[in-house]
Amino acid sequence: MNRYGVRVMSAELVGTAEPDGLRAAHVDRDRVVEALSAAAAEGRLTAGELDERVEAALTARTFGELAALTADLPERTAPEAPRDVVRIEQHGASATRSGEWAVPRRMEIESAWGDVTLDFSEALITYDTLRIDLDMQAGALRLITRPGVVVDADSLVIGFGGTRIRPAADPETPAVLRVEIRGRLSYGQLEARPRRRWFRKGWFGRRWLGRR
Repeated sequence: MNRYGVRVMSAELVGTAEPDGLRAAHVDRDRVVEALSAAAAEGRLTAGELDERVEAALTARTFGELAALTADLPERTAPEAPRDVVRIEQHGASATRSGEWAVPRRMEIESAWGDVTLDFSEALITYDTLRIDLDMQAGALRLITRPGVVVDADSLVIGFGGTRIRPAADPETPAVLRVEIRGRLSYGQLEARPRRRWFRKGWFGRRWLGRR
């Protein structure tokens, strides 16, 4: 990974091609757009600069073109090391794990009258399975997936609630993480879906908007 979260292959792995000349994928463009949006939120880019760079990122063809858009931005903070067990306990509040967070082997979630969002789109995945022991009442558990992340909620007991699990866009991608959800969900909802694509609609009144 380079500073803007895009995978870079060495020249030895791609023959004589230079890394900057390699073709970028949709996920690479999306990561750069996320980095640009974060930089704008911190005051590092003006609204006009953000619009210009986002448009360039969404039309970039190579890693080199993407690199130029973040070359003057500071390095991103290194992600934390993964832990075996992470516990979330809350009442009347909401919790979110997003960005380059380290996915543990197991999570214990106890929540009442609040939502929990786990965004795997940029997460650091080192284990092949994440077990979630859930005890949730009157709330929602939302999982933002990416290709290779599979959600299994067959062992979840639901009372007066519902589930909506949408597979990632590319079903042919090999599984890199299996999320197994167990426990109980009462008067709540489980939603699992891929990240929404970036589209033209005005970014706070401007040209671009990205939605999770």
